[in-house]
Amino acid sequence: MSEPSINSYRDLRVWQDAMTLAESCYRLTRQFPRDELFGLTSQIRRAAASIPANVAEGHGRENTGSFVQSLRIAQGSLKELETHALLAERVGISLSQNTQPVLAHCESLGKMLRALIRSLQDKSTK
Repeated sequence: MSEPSINSYRDLRVWQDAMTLAESCYRLTRQFPRDELFGLTSQIRRAAASIPANVAEGHGRENTGSFVQSLRIAQGSLKELETHALLAERVGISLSQNTQPVLAHCESLGKMLRALIRSLQDKSTK
């Protein structure tokens, strides 16, 4: 069975998962108080949207080194997102039951990003 061809960043599973995570974050932050609109709501949404955006940007550069660098930036945004979500939970803006699925998705996506980076680096050294 052959692998599906990658014609666009939209064909990448890592981008698709990152978009799903971003959607989840938008839904999560809809429950936040209005006075957080320019605080944690904005920070979480920006970090979450940055992840698939960096995957797309790196793929669009059509250069392995640039793609790997963009994936590392996406990893940084992912860690920023996790931190903001944990803070929202710690200060009582979000309940653990709402935050934990997002954090679990972050962990899964982080593994996927690391695996893709390793794969690209392995191919570029061969």
